[in-house]
Amino acid sequence: MDETNEVWVDVAFPLAGASVPLDHGYPLFGAVASVLGDLHGVTWLAIHPLRGTPLPGKALAVARHKPALRLRVELTHIPQVLELAGKTLRVAGTSLHVGTSRVFPIRPQTSLIARMVIIKGFTEEGPFLEAIGRQLEAMDAKCDVEVRRRRVTSIAGDKVVGFGVKLSGLDEEASMRVQYRGLGGRQRMGCGVFVPLRERGQG
Repeated sequence: MDETNEVWVDVAFPLAGASVPLDHGYPLFGAVASVLGDLHGVTWLAIHPLRGTPLPGKALAVARHKPALRLRVELTHIPQVLELAGKTLRVAGTSLHVGTSRVFPIRPQTSLIARMVIIKGFTEEGPFLEAIGRQLEAMDAKCDVEVRRRRVTSIAGDKVVGFGVKLSGLDEEASMRVQYRGLGGRQRMGCGVFVPLRERGQG
């Protein structure tokens, strides 16, 4: 995400369909782009990992009773993503029908978490923690950082390494900056998107 003073929101949609792979960030991005058009390089969008329940065999049962698909969007771009409503997304061979949208404001929280953060060239915990610290310092976000589980995702056939990250002790302004901008790359593919710790519902 770029460093702007724009307001960001989460636009959420319910999904109807079967399970998808736990590692679905890249195919989900492709499915969304097939409806919205070319999204490579855009700075106004991040895509959360789908919400649901992990299943055996590295699968995720998509949540049925709450919005499973969430897009973090600059306010001025909401009309573009609303085009997803009523469409069918093909994610790794699974058809997911998209329901009616809801818009959720982003609010400051002292503790935030991201399922996976990717910083190119940093695949070991120690150097990765230092790189996270530099990004947080650049956005003037003082907090405690906890590097969590090492994760691997497949993007365009390549295996990419990242880590779960928990931030705590954020003040209100820093919390909003982290949620607006995210950390690391591949934010349109579910990485580096932070949510309040209590909202954690991702695979």
